[in-house]
Amino acid sequence: MTTTNAKGLKLGTTLYSLTTQFHAREYSFEELVRKVAADGIGPGLEVVGFQSIRGFPKVSDEFAERFAALIEETGLVPSCLGINADLRIDPDRPMSEDESLAYHIGQLEAAARLGFPLVRYQYPAGPAVIERLAPTAEKLGVKLGLEVHAPHHANHPDILAYREMYERVGSPYLGFIPDFGATARAVPPSFFEAQADNGVPADLIELAKDYWARAGEPYERRDAYIADARGRGFADRHIMALVIIFGLFSRATPESWADIMPQVIHIHGKFFDFDDNGQEIAVDYERILPVFVAAGYDGFMSSEYEGHMWNDADGFDKIRRHHALCRGILDRIQP
Repeated sequence: MTTTNAKGLKLGTTLYSLTTQFHAREYSFEELVRKVAADGIGPGLEVVGFQSIRGFPKVSDEFAERFAALIEETGLVPSCLGINADLRIDPDRPMSEDESLAYHIGQLEAAARLGFPLVRYQYPAGPAVIERLAPTAEKLGVKLGLEVHAPHHANHPDILAYREMYERVGSPYLGFIPDFGATARAVPPSFFEAQADNGVPADLIELAKDYWARAGEPYERRDAYIADARGRGFADRHIMALVIIFGLFSRATPESWADIMPQVIHIHGKFFDFDDNGQEIAVDYERILPVFVAAGYDGFMSSEYEGHMWNDADGFDKIRRHHALCRGILDRIQP
């Protein structure tokens, strides 16, 4: 059983996994948090600011007090607050660097007020803005974690630009948040099942699978798939229904995560489907988790179910399965 005081990789949940239940009004924010605690799928609690907090990044006194009381009641530990870049919040022009900096500062202040030790930020923010944000992070005591999300990976040029800036700045408040969708071994079967139910032809699905498994950069393979599918006469609406696989599931090696240790400050344990033996089909946890344990990672991993993008499966059931899988592995490999 993972405890909050234990050293090493600790489990938790992001409420993003429960998007379906939240949007369907099956649970309020407070009810979601209480059920995470009751189901034993903490102790780490990750929240996406704009999804869960009305008026974010402004945080009312009433909400701050209510959240603190909720944490005390449940015994959960605030692990990470998801913040946004939103550079195109004005569709007519992108934010200037100064505007983006101010936008991020407000969200960082919200994290500090709510007791989150770190935030997940998004790569479109750009290294220049994050470099300027670092002194504020240090002042507030809130770390900045870049989410390394597919189609990026630890050695992608966009991520290398951040790595170079991190090395130059040398702040302990700058880190990374690996998302395991960047080191996937397959596309979740449930995704293709959902598309087939929506009328996408089986032959087109097989063509997309073939291009996904080929060598090369994801978007180059995507463009080649689109051209080939159009040449074969498939309907554009069906072709485009499948292109997300090239941006959501990348095939970098799990071992490549070691290249950004020890700057990993949080983990998004992305997952989707399980086989009859309880193994995650798209993400090889037996291979990935040892990379972090061997590197001495000490922090939380949020279970992040993203299958809600295409189906209405019970997020709580999915998270319980994910915790069972990860606990089984960690019990074997982590002292």
